Amino acid sequence: MARVLITGASRGIGRGIAVELSKRGHEVVATARDLSSLDDIPAAQRLQLDVTNQPSVDAAVAAAGQVDVLINNAGATVRAPLETVPLDEVTRLFELNTFGALRVAQAVLPQMRERGSGRIAFISSVQGRIAIPLIAPYSASKWALEGIAEGLAIEVRHFGVEVQVFEPGAVSSGGAERAKVFLDENDPYFPMLEQLAGFRTEPVTVDEFATVVADAITNTEVPFRVPVGKAAIAQLRARKAAPETEPFVAAPLNW
Repeated sequence: MARVLITGASRGIGRGIAVELSKRGHEVVATARDLSSLDDIPAAQRLQLDVTNQPSVDAAVAAAGQVDVLINNAGATVRAPLETVPLDEVTRLFELNTFGALRVAQAVLPQMRERGSGRIAFISSVQGRIAIPLIAPYSASKWALEGIAEGLAIEVRHFGVEVQVFEPGAVSSGGAERAKVFLDENDPYFPMLEQLAGFRTEPVTVDEFATVVADAITNTEVPFRVPVGKAAIAQLRARKAAPETEPFVAAPLNW
């Protein structure tokens, strides 16, 4: 069994993965910014960890000890047109979704490299390869994350460390409902916001997503990119088939 450190384990996808891995007998190190939010998480260890804060990351990784698997899950999203999205909010998303994931990976990699084994899983999204209107700041942070993950996978495979990127479509985790929204009904882009539900067809459940991740941890034949759910597979297939000369539109917008 593996010792698995999970960021953002207090709710949603992170919580689901922690529960599933614990059921399978893995030693889960559950982390979150608010330590009290982990009280009911089945885990071998619970630690405070803010992925945007280097001292917090260093302290948590030191306290965790050996980490066989890192699941970089902490993240957030937003709803806003690029014309008016506050740049401070874009910076926040990158600090959390992108730089935060790299920060934790950097903290665990020395021990994995020296040991000659380990696995780092990045929780991305189909939006790491498809830009969706009004969610483009989130998409950009995930595109950057995928670039980091791809480069890292090439660099660390020589030391016995595996890297995977999981790309779900919509997940019924509550993340979309918690997203900050920076437009109202008087905004000229508001009609587009009302049609975003069309992108969330056939969401996978948290349990379904957690099962895919848990299966991958003990599987030595996992591809670098792992689309999760029928909708994700269909969207990514359509994106690959679309001409590169035009922006890809996953669903029609009529307004």
